[in-house]
Amino acid sequence: MQQTRNLLTIKEASRWASDFLKRDISESNISYLVQYGKVRKHNRDSSVLIDINDLKKYYESYRGWREINWKKRLGDDLNWALSFDHLREKDTTKHVHRLHPYKGKFIPQLVQYFIGDHTDDFKKEVYFSPGDIILDPFSGSGTTLVQAHEMGMHSIGIDISHFNCIITETKLLPYDFLSVENEIRKVKEAITSYETDGNITAFEKELLAHMADFNNKYFPSPAFKYKVQRKQINEEKYAVEKEKEFLKTYDELVKKYGIELNHFSAQNFLDKWYIRNVRKEIDFAFEQVKKIRDIKNKKISAVILSRTIRSCRATTHSDLATLKEPQVTTYYCWKHKKICKPLFSIKSWFDRYATDTLCRLKTFAKLKTDSHYAVLPADSRTVDIFKEIEKCNKNFSMLLKKQKIRGIFTSPPYVGQIDYHEQHAYAYDLFGFERKDELEIGPLYKGQGAEARASYIQGIADVLNNCRRFMVNGYEVFLVANDKWNLYPAIAERAGMRIVNQFKRPVLNRTERDKSPYSEIIFHLKNGN
Repeated sequence: MQQTRNLLTIKEASRWASDFLKRDISESNISYLVQYGKVRKHNRDSSVLIDINDLKKYYESYRGWREINWKKRLGDDLNWALSFDHLREKDTTKHVHRLHPYKGKFIPQLVQYFIGDHTDDFKKEVYFSPGDIILDPFSGSGTTLVQAHEMGMHSIGIDISHFNCIITETKLLPYDFLSVENEIRKVKEAITSYETDGNITAFEKELLAHMADFNNKYFPSPAFKYKVQRKQINEEKYAVEKEKEFLKTYDELVKKYGIELNHFSAQNFLDKWYIRNVRKEIDFAFEQVKKIRDIKNKKISAVILSRTIRSCRATTHSDLATLKEPQVTTYYCWKHKKICKPLFSIKSWFDRYATDTLCRLKTFAKLKTDSHYAVLPADSRTVDIFKEIEKCNKNFSMLLKKQKIRGIFTSPPYVGQIDYHEQHAYAYDLFGFERKDELEIGPLYKGQGAEARASYIQGIADVLNNCRRFMVNGYEVFLVANDKWNLYPAIAERAGMRIVNQFKRPVLNRTERDKSPYSEIIFHLKNGN
């Protein structure tokens, strides 16, 4: 009887945890703990139950531990309020912010915190107001512009990557939803009915059946994850053993159905990183997109296709953000804790992303304001912002010249961490956009040596000096950076600015397997005079 009283339903566990932690813990939060083996699942009839002692033990071991540990590793000056650790992933990827994957972007709440009107205990000063013009000279996928638009502020985004500008623009464009839904439906229907290899469907059906049986036997969820969490099993050794065991079944099926994989020696990104059937479907889908006449509908359809083909690359789920080698066989997935497979068709993914994209656009449409925005594919070191805005939006141009830019909120590239064009190489290959890798500031391929750091300092300073020409005298500049080389004091000096404040924040929920404590700094700069 005692054991029965200790068992709670998901709903009861949600209430108990909320009371225990003194903050809202949803039923989905509890389900997550069960799904990923953080707490043991008990079954009674058709209900999922959780032992209250197991749940309490988890929260007591975790509650406050991360903040204490991170401050011990990264310093007591860590501003935990800027961790936004109370938010769920769906909050940090709300509406159009998850329209397309993008490495190196910050969460929208960070933008909102600094450009919004806050009156909480953590922030007394208001830097921007509705009607101000905000600039992001490294606009990436457009997080700053989207948040500014939602908050009634005018915004300008500049990026050297043409494809980045397309992602940003499609988030902000006004759509005739009946029209765009009709166009996307046509593309979906064409892709669904297109067949390049009649054996693919039968092959995948048999493969999935074998995988399900194998995973249920050797990687039962959530029991296996629970054991891994508690180190009751040597995951590394066990995974290698079972991966090899199932590979025999996979090879037999590939041979049985005559499945063509890919061209391992190909130099072209699309030929190298996609299974042949997927490669053919991509070309066909792009032909359907090119038939769309309305430019807005064509752009958003292209972004849906790009998001689709990114997910369909022949790689492991763990390496999706940073490609290593093409993965054309089944494998043990460190993310899902079971045997997974590469993708052999884009059909279900295009359908899924099309539905998700339309939902996100409609959600954001209800939040949009009548503020102006402009997205400029240009080099922020040299672009004449007044001239470029005049070309694309006369009304915005008049306003801009009258009141000028109030300030900047941006995250410059980090030294030697990301090649921004290369992360979307599949899109550049497919759509034929001109790549301008040589104009990136601090790209991965240039490394992090003394020469690369000196070039980076000059590059960021050049951007700030150019942008300063179009800003009000009392401007506010916020730069989000991981400045482990202590480069920003020199950057501020060369740009004729001074650092007036620094906010050091922990970066949580990173997608990499390396979850070591990591921080970044938001530098607040003003006029140097």
